[in-house]
Amino acid sequence: MYPAADTATLLIDGKWLEADDGATFPVTAPATGELIGRAADAGAAETDRAIDAAAAAFGPWSAETAYARADVLRRAHDLMLERAEDLAVLMSTEQGKPLKAARNEVRYAADFLAWFAEEAKRVHGRTIPSNRRGHRFQVLKQPVGVVAGITPWNYPMSMITRKVAPAVAAGCTIVLKPAEQTPLCAVAVLALLEEAGLPPGVANLVTTARPEPVGERLLADPRVRKLTFTGSTEVGMRLAAGAAATMKRVSMELGGHAPMIVFDDADPVHAAKGATLAKFLNTGQACISPNRIYVQRGVVEAFTEALVARTATLSAGPGTSPGVSIGPLVDDAALTKVQRQVDDAVERGARLVLGGTRLTEDGLDRGCFFAPTVLADIDETMLIYREETFGPVAAVIPFDTEEEVVARANDTAYGLASYLYTRDLGRATRVSEALRFGIVGVNDINPTGAQAPFGGVGVSGLGREGGVEGLDEYLDVKLIGTAL
Repeated sequence: MYPAADTATLLIDGKWLEADDGATFPVTAPATGELIGRAADAGAAETDRAIDAAAAAFGPWSAETAYARADVLRRAHDLMLERAEDLAVLMSTEQGKPLKAARNEVRYAADFLAWFAEEAKRVHGRTIPSNRRGHRFQVLKQPVGVVAGITPWNYPMSMITRKVAPAVAAGCTIVLKPAEQTPLCAVAVLALLEEAGLPPGVANLVTTARPEPVGERLLADPRVRKLTFTGSTEVGMRLAAGAAATMKRVSMELGGHAPMIVFDDADPVHAAKGATLAKFLNTGQACISPNRIYVQRGVVEAFTEALVARTATLSAGPGTSPGVSIGPLVDDAALTKVQRQVDDAVERGARLVLGGTRLTEDGLDRGCFFAPTVLADIDETMLIYREETFGPVAAVIPFDTEEEVVARANDTAYGLASYLYTRDLGRATRVSEALRFGIVGVNDINPTGAQAPFGGVGVSGLGREGGVEGLDEYLDVKLIGTAL
């Protein structure tokens, strides 16, 4: 179990350690700025030892039965649910999301442990009929080896289990570097895995406030055979380029710029409810949040009215406070970006219907709180039309025809999630097939789950997480040809 020493947040070869030089960095609550802990600030040397441990553990772990690996993941799933409330409070405090959303994320994180516990037992090979007499082809799937995992702050537990669970299910070992904003959530998840019986060295944790030297060591070491990353497109591109030097396999879940399309045959009030839930999820700090809300002109007025009415009821504050549905943004830079997009849109002719400013009353000035905002009459000249917002701003864009809106929705380099509301089955089929995105929600604002493949196209990423595909990302395919 994780020891009492607060700054021993490095897990290397089954031991909880401090940084070699004793360096630490502060962990603060984004809602209040208060210090809630300190974490070990590791560097290249500690990262090298974590890779050593993962490399040494790979042989024994990959030789374990799939059933043994599944048992560990199932026990970790059960422990996570048993301690769900404590984990949710920790997440709400460290990351800032409302407690209800944190509880949902803990359950989502546990889902990946359960799903991949079952998938571990379904790594199937096959035989292929040969075109030669006295000859056989056999296909095996084998674990890729040591994995480097880099996870974000916005979903600080579920993004860990979405990577660690398939890696260990496949027989891989892993070195995890969590976001510097949320190291304590990572410590809690790794401690559960350790308690569930994961052997030393199979999962290692390196916390740091200096991601560059840690990332450089993970990229440079040829023993690391796969990199899995969730974060910004800019950072993902640099990591993918670095991984190419040693031909590592990569999984990249990167930024999004999701369109939501509301056709005039949909119920505008129902669609506005969905848009509110999806847009303001995690204070808009989700890669699948709808950034561009296209509404057909015949229902745009009714939709906007319903959207404003729902948005006006959202309450901002610390995530652990009762009734709060909007938490803080992650930092001042995020606050500045959101304000810049809102100001630019208004200057270029958008209507500010609701919100539009930082919240500072009732102690909210201690955190980075931005008012839930609705902008209308957005067009292509505005920053918010082109850039991912990652904040609580709903941008409504009127459109006229199906052909027009599909072209406008696809007019982006991003291709992660997209949404549409319609009662017309034919239109739903046509549009969902025409949208160039890895995920499409048809009258559905939550088209995700541990059992479903998640990922994007274009600059939104490579590979898939979750589902059967999520396990394949950690397996190499080996062909054996045998002459009898």
